[in-house]
Amino acid sequence: MHHRTVVLAILITAAAAAPAGGGRQAPVRWGPVVLRQAPSWYGSAAARALADAVVRHQSPQGGWPKNTDLAVPPGARPDVGLANTIDNGATVTPLRLLALVITASGDQQHRESFERGLRYVLGAQSPSGGWPQFFPLRPGYYSHITYNDDAMANVLGLLRDVALGQPPYAFVAPPLRARAWPAIERGTSVILRTQIRQGSRLTGWCAQHDETTLAPAWARNYEPPSLSGHESVGIVRFLMSIERPSTEVVAAVDGAVAWLEAVALHGLRVEEFTDSQGRADRRAVSDPAAGRLWARFYELETNRPIFIGRDRVIRYDHAEIEQERRSGYAYYGTWPERLLTTEYPNWREERVERRVAGLHRAPGCRSGVS
Repeated sequence: MHHRTVVLAILITAAAAAPAGGGRQAPVRWGPVVLRQAPSWYGSAAARALADAVVRHQSPQGGWPKNTDLAVPPGARPDVGLANTIDNGATVTPLRLLALVITASGDQQHRESFERGLRYVLGAQSPSGGWPQFFPLRPGYYSHITYNDDAMANVLGLLRDVALGQPPYAFVAPPLRARAWPAIERGTSVILRTQIRQGSRLTGWCAQHDETTLAPAWARNYEPPSLSGHESVGIVRFLMSIERPSTEVVAAVDGAVAWLEAVALHGLRVEEFTDSQGRADRRAVSDPAAGRLWARFYELETNRPIFIGRDRVIRYDHAEIEQERRSGYAYYGTWPERLLTTEYPNWREERVERRVAGLHRAPGCRSGVS
């Protein structure tokens, strides 16, 4: 290990453990938590050291890898998944962290890295308006429009914040910031075009759509063309963030919410247990008192929950897929609950009904996207 690498790793840990102002704080580990620190932390030595490590992981193209501890400088341990991607929060999370540090510290040394990463994100948008999981493109499903795990919703949320030009993105040069609006509009357009219809009714989205035909598409063997009870939620949240939603955006949100309400599962609970071989497992059991659940995958034509293991065979019973997938993948969840009970009703009142009543006077941008 190089001396500089050792020093940087020690600085990240030591500075986080002894923040200015007294008291002790556990080191901030890499992950979504790095974006949820107190505002004052981003101007600290610990935050600047973390940003230094993050910059050293950036690729020549401008992106970052997934499943990699970006708080550990390269060379301190082998990296995993070394490729430019927006999957699992990669690239978007590093960019958001850098913006917070640049703004809080007033130190512009990380600005070039941020702007190179932002140009990478803008350049990765496909002709369809979507974003692939990896860019430069890799063969296979990686080039599909990727809603999986909120990848594209995360990108659009970042671009929206950059385009608005408010802290912590006020430092972004106006010409680069201006490129975000057309990208957002194209991304919103493809979201509307990929929303799946059942007859005349708008429903949800697949976790990935073909970048050319826009049809629901396969990803991994256990991720079939289907309607997603998970990814549809992140897409709806992005659409609801549009300050002045168009008629088409409102219809898309209303349709997806109605579909999520209709496909909710009642009287079912998922529990963890240890099987006869001592392995962790999960099973779905009947429970009349249980709250609502949603399936990760719904059959495109019937809305019937489907389950699929590594053998690529679609089944209708969670118990019929292999133990490794049952315990290692979320086939059931409560992902839409807060959206349906709180966020959507509030959005309806604040963004839609007040606007129709002529009470909404917030500034917006072209095509009702903001």
